[in-house]
Amino acid sequence: MIRVATAADCAAIAALWNPIIRDTVVTFTTAEKSAEGLAVTLAEKASAGFPFLVADRGGVLGFATYGAFRAGPGYARTVEHTIILGPEARGQGVGRALMAAIEDHARAAGIHSMIAGVSAANPDGRAFHAAVGYGEIALLPQVGFKFGRWLDLVLMQKMLN
Repeated sequence: MIRVATAADCAAIAALWNPIIRDTVVTFTTAEKSAEGLAVTLAEKASAGFPFLVADRGGVLGFATYGAFRAGPGYARTVEHTIILGPEARGQGVGRALMAAIEDHARAAGIHSMIAGVSAANPDGRAFHAAVGYGEIALLPQVGFKFGRWLDLVLMQKMLN
């Protein structure tokens, strides 16, 4: 079931996200998430009209959210999303269900374009986004730095309407 995340989900969201932050180059961030910090993030996103959704099957399997791509009114109809799945959810259709839900939300909010920033070192993430209709539009060389090495970022885009 896909539903809106609540503060009660924040520990489970952190438990999914932190190993990816700590152990992989899927994300370039190195700052782990806390349940308290995520509760603030959920409240801020809700007040800004942005969703934070979870896939729940007796526990949180993954989440997806989106927010502003860039500041300024000219960018108001383009957003960037984040999607994270736990290992047991991969290959089960959970990611597709989360993407469909946030894309539906974005369309209803008048969003025209959704961006994915995917680590070039994450071939599974690139393949997933391509499978759900995102095209590669840019390669940003050496914009991330983690684990003592420079990392490239691939921008992928899907037109929603």
